[in-house]
Amino acid sequence: MKDVMGLIYTGENDIHLGELTSQRAVAALPIAGRYRVIDFQLSSMVHSGIKNVGIITQKNYSSLMDHIGSGREWDLHGKQGLVILPPFLTRENMGVYSGLLDALKSNTNFLRLSTQEYIVLTNSHTVYNVDFSDALRAHIEREADVTMLYTRGPKAMGTEGENDTYLSVNDAGVVTGMEIGSAVPTRDCASLKIYITRRELLRQLVEQGAANGLHDFDRDILQRNINEGNLKVYGYEYKGLACQIDSIQSYFNFNMSLLRGDVRRQLFPADLPVYTKVRDDLPARYVADSQCSNSLVANGCVIEGTVINSVLFRGVKVAKNAVVKNSIVMQDAQIQEGAEVDHCILDKQSVIRRNGRLIAPAAYPIVIAKNVVI
Repeated sequence: MKDVMGLIYTGENDIHLGELTSQRAVAALPIAGRYRVIDFQLSSMVHSGIKNVGIITQKNYSSLMDHIGSGREWDLHGKQGLVILPPFLTRENMGVYSGLLDALKSNTNFLRLSTQEYIVLTNSHTVYNVDFSDALRAHIEREADVTMLYTRGPKAMGTEGENDTYLSVNDAGVVTGMEIGSAVPTRDCASLKIYITRRELLRQLVEQGAANGLHDFDRDILQRNINEGNLKVYGYEYKGLACQIDSIQSYFNFNMSLLRGDVRRQLFPADLPVYTKVRDDLPARYVADSQCSNSLVANGCVIEGTVINSVLFRGVKVAKNAVVKNSIVMQDAQIQEGAEVDHCILDKQSVIRRNGRLIAPAAYPIVIAKNVVI
């Protein structure tokens, strides 16, 4: 794996995540009590032995840079480690990419100056925990031009987004067709948007696509070349847990699913730990007469009231007689005395004042933006 580099694109369309991504990229979205979405991509690359990782950023990347820092938590702070690739600004381009292909074209210097032969290219809004070594081995043995990782089932990731990609894969592992953005997909292999290819081939495809005014990597490069038979594209099945965070409902459902032990064991296997930014806090404190059941409670929390079926991030305070049910409460939020919260997503530093009530149906959780007082 010394001859493999990683590249993470963090500029996905986040319009369906509303207030959750108004001040942050999808990659910086808090998840699972103490992590960010990008922790899973970075940890997967580190476990695979990849030491040269680039992160292509777009708008709202301040929170992401604050979280990643120098890359020390992932052991990527060495001579050839983590490289942040900020938006490429020109008179014509204001730092907002039209798609992955456009982002790669703006960062071709990073590809050109890297020395590794192979590249693992991935998005940042799919949560998974995988070692890429076996996929790379299969890519080399098959002499493939591109290998795409996928998971089985048309709803395997619990999403039906407008940019979802589904594949047809024959018995030899060859990708014979792609279907993008279908409301009723007819293919049963959901793409994880993870691609393995040779670095120089990727550069060539990007240059050709840009020269023809193309922007979408899946539609304009892969789908077109698969249909015309110009590339040998293979699929590699990932059999672990994967979820695409592309809507408020998918974000809520995924966090709630982590309350189940079997789901947590799939996402956090003992041999593949997930690394994140360290925050030194005291252990969670449960005051006398407090109640807490079936919940993920991070360090630094103070529980004086009742917490049921919820995910609490670091530093959350639940006051006496307050009730939190079926909710996600992010870092340093406060639920004051007598307040009740049910099926809500409270962003960082939000406050629910004394005796306030926020109750929503399970299908439409209420989202409270960062620093908002209710």
